Amino acid sequence: MKLQEKVAIVTGAASGMGKAIAELYAKEGAKVVLADYNLEGAKAVSEGIVKNGGTSIAVKADVSKLEDVENMIQTAVDEFGTLDILVNNAGIMDGFEPVGEITDEKWDRIFDVNLKGVMRAMRKAVNYWLENNKQGIIINTISTGGLNGAHAGVAYVASKHALVGLTKNTGFMYAQKGIRVNGIAPGAVETNIGATITDVSQLGMERAGLTHKLSPRSGKPEEIAQVALFLASDESSFINGTVIVADAGWTAAF
Repeated sequence: MKLQEKVAIVTGAASGMGKAIAELYAKEGAKVVLADYNLEGAKAVSEGIVKNGGTSIAVKADVSKLEDVENMIQTAVDEFGTLDILVNNAGIMDGFEPVGEITDEKWDRIFDVNLKGVMRAMRKAVNYWLENNKQGIIINTISTGGLNGAHAGVAYVASKHALVGLTKNTGFMYAQKGIRVNGIAPGAVETNIGATITDVSQLGMERAGLTHKLSPRSGKPEEIAQVALFLASDESSFINGTVIVADAGWTAAF
């Protein structure tokens, strides 16, 4: 198995891509901490993993809260003795608002979840590895919205563009410390992130819809999980500080 005896944290693990990643990691031998603000959902996924012979625990984590982020990492160390892999998958959408319509409150909320929470988790994990002379892997779920300006509203797009910079900078900074940091930029994937969309902007939706029509097809969470497995395994040992696009060729056109 590709992740035998590794310890991994997956945020947003109660559903969608996080659930698929956690289940695949467990199948490949990892001990998985499932972190999600929806604790009951995370527990249900964890129970399924254990029922299928895997090892996992669920922990409640609102990634916009510092104490929750630090607790989920400490939980991995306390329960399983170490941390090897951190998957920052949790994220929320905006309402496709362009800059003229975005509120301070929604901007701050999206950045707290999509960027600051990721930074805090990365900071905690990196310092744990450095202090204990360990190697580690970080995988950030970004989005094709982090590579162009047309797939969502201004807050989501800006937060994901910043996450690309966070991923690249951290991968470069710690490249000689045995820490690899990469991102996945999924295109349209069948998840419940749409449930986080509120107060939809008519203008924003119309403009973003122009490019959404070009997507060849939607992806399955399990397809993104395969990319996350590759990046977490030794098979990707020479890949660091980059973003892998998984969108069926959607953004190859522009």
